[in-house]
Amino acid sequence: MRIGIIGKVNVGTAIAAGLTRAGHQVKHVHRDQKEPVFEAAKWGEVIFLAVPYENVQDAVETIGSAADGKILVDVTNVIGEGMTLAVGFSTSGAEELQKLVPKARVVKAFNTVFAQNQSTGHLDKEQLTLFVAGDDDAAKQTLMRLGKDIGFDPVDAGPLRSARYLEPMAMQLINLGYVLGMGTKIGYKLVKG
Repeated sequence: MRIGIIGKVNVGTAIAAGLTRAGHQVKHVHRDQKEPVFEAAKWGEVIFLAVPYENVQDAVETIGSAADGKILVDVTNVIGEGMTLAVGFSTSGAEELQKLVPKARVVKAFNTVFAQNQSTGHLDKEQLTLFVAGDDDAAKQTLMRLGKDIGFDPVDAGPLRSARYLEPMAMQLINLGYVLGMGTKIGYKLVKG
């Protein structure tokens, strides 16, 4: 597939590496490059939004109508001041993003995995779970295939409103890793019996 990735820091770079290794075509651009951002979004069949949460509005304004009808993957972590959750439990960053781009098919994914593991879907020999939430079933299936291509165990986490749970999961992982000192060699794995 043709994948446009907006955001060239750790997360965007890791996802680009994983998808490129899996054989997908990737255009990877920095969020501050207005014309390349629009062009990458226009070119991509799937667009990954891998920017800091406070830059979502600017990135969406730059992407504009290039996202219409396309899968827009929200990889952001809704981190507010003092490392708090910026959006509460009656909505999510992904749901708010969907309001900004009503013609796009927003899917929440990759946010519950540290960047160091996003290019392989593994932590050492352990396969990590990729939780995927969205209202468009075909979009979710596409993201689950992309996640599997990278190496994840993809799991359908339900409708987009399930991002209300995935975003706090990411905050907890960040808390465990950085605040409580466990480091980034940790991750989520759903055990199925």
